[in-house]
Amino acid sequence: MTPAAGDSSAEARLPDTGEVDLVTPEAAAEVVEELARETAAAPTVVARLLIVLDIDGTVLLEDESLSPGVVEAVEHAHRTGHEVMIATGRSWEGTRGILRALAIAPEFVVCSNGAVVLKRVDPDDLQYERWHVETFDPREVLTLLRGHLPEARYLVELPDGTRLYTEHLDDWNLLHARKVPFDELGAQRVCRVVVVAPEQEEQDFVDLVARIGLHHVSYAVGWTAWLDIAPQGVDKGTGLDRVRTELGIDPAHVLVIGDGRNDLGMFRWALENGGRAVAMEQGPQEVRDAAGEITASVQAGGVAAVLRAL
Repeated sequence: MTPAAGDSSAEARLPDTGEVDLVTPEAAAEVVEELARETAAAPTVVARLLIVLDIDGTVLLEDESLSPGVVEAVEHAHRTGHEVMIATGRSWEGTRGILRALAIAPEFVVCSNGAVVLKRVDPDDLQYERWHVETFDPREVLTLLRGHLPEARYLVELPDGTRLYTEHLDDWNLLHARKVPFDELGAQRVCRVVVVAPEQEEQDFVDLVARIGLHHVSYAVGWTAWLDIAPQGVDKGTGLDRVRTELGIDPAHVLVIGDGRNDLGMFRWALENGGRAVAMEQGPQEVRDAAGEITASVQAGGVAAVLRAL
């Protein structure tokens, strides 16, 4: 193809196929340098990914500081054209500040282990509305657990985001939450039940749940003596599938990263649909086994390593 008149690009200055032009070394070097510049400047076309990050143990360390390099890596992923969002067991009250720290305002956020999906209203002020909410009757599970863990602290999240709790716990964000008698926790349908027994070890909780059985609910044991209970069949994966469908992203173009048992649902969801699931190195063995890949620990910047490689 003959270059258009006046085209001064390096490609236009190359000889036609089958021809050889003799030029000075200086001129040849100039053409090579210009080709390199044009190649570097050309945009790389990549499939848009839905990148989903857990919070605690994934982007946050135990002291609530950010994993090394994660903010810059998230910015890099955005520049590459991907959608980066959060899926967490936290309520919205405990999630909003993390979005601000990561400097993101995704269109959707999955909270309360998939029971609450929020949609962005105002990105500048991080205003979100409760777009989809799942609930269940908590009375049976509360009664069952209270019989085995009478000294535990209990918290429930109501459909409007209000949280009710029995005793203060330093690890809980209790902004806009209200202390109530235990019997009031089950007075209405809830999105989520949280049970914390500081005197118990993590394995104690795992064994207790296996022994007593929890029917008609979904549950996950945390890295401390922490039990999260959601409506039956609801987990991060179910919430994320709603988001993926709404955004029109191909099921195979999903990357999820997490470290805990409450991430197992989204790992399974991603892998079954041809996506990627990455576990943090410090996560429990069963979590690492469930993932398709393992990255470095949260302390070592595991999320940044994955996102930088995109």
